[in-house]
Amino acid sequence: MQGNIQISELNQPYSLDKDQITRYGDDGHILLRGLASQSLIEHYRPQIVDEVKRLNQETRPLEKRDTYGKAFLQIMNLWEQSKLIEPFVFAKRFAKVAAELMNVTGVRIYHDQALFKEPGGGYTPWHQDQIYWPVDTDKVITLWMPLVDVPDEVGSMTFVSGSHKHGYISKMEISDMSHQTLKSYIESEKLPQANYGALQAGDATFHAGWTLHSAPGNPTAHTREVMTIIYIADETRVLEPDSNARKSDLERWMPGLKAGDPINSRLNPLLYRI
Repeated sequence: MQGNIQISELNQPYSLDKDQITRYGDDGHILLRGLASQSLIEHYRPQIVDEVKRLNQETRPLEKRDTYGKAFLQIMNLWEQSKLIEPFVFAKRFAKVAAELMNVTGVRIYHDQALFKEPGGGYTPWHQDQIYWPVDTDKVITLWMPLVDVPDEVGSMTFVSGSHKHGYISKMEISDMSHQTLKSYIESEKLPQANYGALQAGDATFHAGWTLHSAPGNPTAHTREVMTIIYIADETRVLEPDSNARKSDLERWMPGLKAGDPINSRLNPLLYRI
């Protein structure tokens, strides 16, 4: 019975108003409070944490890792690994919000990932997610949901408002160099930055694939546990990969597809359609 209650909640719509949709279109990011209830988080968080522990292969101490490795533990596609977690990742409630914010009729999953920033974990450099994705669209969006409360000192993400309209700014992958290069760009262009501050478990931010963003390190003794889901507009086609990162993503997240194909592999099921 408990499982049925959770599934029912995952299918319940979250009400967006026109101002929120407009704001996302203008800024390339938005915060939605209470997208997942506390009961949903209490149900799914232990399962996600257990899978992260089971699948994590990073055993080096923080001081032995590079900047990317210090930023977070990153575990991909938990829905493939756990039938218990799949309903959370495939939630129509979340997917419908993604479709409405992007003003599209349907969305497919690109992939999910758990991002756990450990105690003492480093900063996440400025970057654009979409440099990694061989997708022929700008209709891509990421849900970023903390599974625990995130106080100000732990740090949620900082976004550069309107940067999604600038498109492909730099091909540099996440690194100290990307941080410095994009930081200089942000400052020279005098681009506005936004941070939503403290978040509660179950709150969620959404940001576009081209939106510049970063996050500070974690100075606390508690892990910042976050679950993310990346959505692409239905009927999007594969873009010819122009980098090794995009070639790797094509092989991993869209198996069997090639440039020009509709993105509909076994790993990209349709999650919502109007």
